[in-house]
Amino acid sequence: MKISLLRRFIVVAEELHFPRAAASLGIPLASLYTSIEKLEAEVGHPLFNPGEPTRLTKVGELLLEEARVEVAAAPAPVKNAPAPRGGKAKASKGKGRAPAVKGQPKPYKKRQGR
Repeated sequence: MKISLLRRFIVVAEELHFPRAAASLGIPLASLYTSIEKLEAEVGHPLFNPGEPTRLTKVGELLLEEARVEVAAAPAPVKNAPAPRGGKAKASKGKGRAPAVKGQPKPYKKRQGR
């Protein structure tokens, strides 16, 4: 199981409210629903009871205990990783002035038609 899915599951299980959990995680609500559906598919059982008050199922309660242990053992996520040093490489577009040849007129820019 992915640690990110378990972290999202823990927040939803603690909040017991999907929109508030999505707001506290800073992700869209649809993304949160998709994450929980992926986790349910991986486990093979529903984790939340359908209905107005959101509640955990028995499987959800067992997974919550396991998820807390796994997330605590996992390394902390890297936030605001430093950008790689160095400048941006500029690619040549292949355009430029043709070298001036003695005795020939300089190339001129043609006028753009309307």
